Formats: sequence, structure tokens, C-alpha cells
Amino acid sequence: MSDATRPVPAGPALEPGVVEGDWEYQPVRLPPDVTRLGAMTELGLRSQFGGWELARTLLFADGSRKVWLRRRLSRASLDPVGV
Repeated sequence: MSDATRPVPAGPALEPGVVEGDWEYQPVRLPPDVTRLGAMTELGLRSQFGGWELARTLLFADGSRKVWLRRRLSRASLDPVGV
């Protein structure tokens, strides 16, 4: 199979984030073709450059994973503008 006809693996699917109290949560769906090493790399980059930490993981029977990342909301995002 040439590189031009090889299927491209799907990347992580982002879902809408949720804010609960002082935390912001970002669910990420990883398809079954993403290896554990690939998932670790993806989540490590999000942690290093986005300030996210792992909150919860869920492994489905088809091999896909749903991961919830969380980070503390900054005081600037909590305070109303102009106050």
C-alpha cells in the first residue's frame, strides 16, 4: 500500500468544555487506532503547553478512549471585565 492510498488515522476528537467551580474540564475522545504511546504523547503535549492534567479515563470495548482533562481557572477568567 503506497503512502497516498494508506488511510490516515483519525486524531483526537474534542468535545465542548465544561466549567465546574474552580475547574475547567475538556473531554477528549481518542479513536481505537491511537496507541498508548500516541495517547501519552498527545496528552503530555496538552499538559505541557495547555496546563491540563488528567482527571479521568474511560476505555471502551472497541478500543477507543475518552479522557477528561482539567485545569484550574485563572483569576483573570473568573473576574468580570472592567472591575
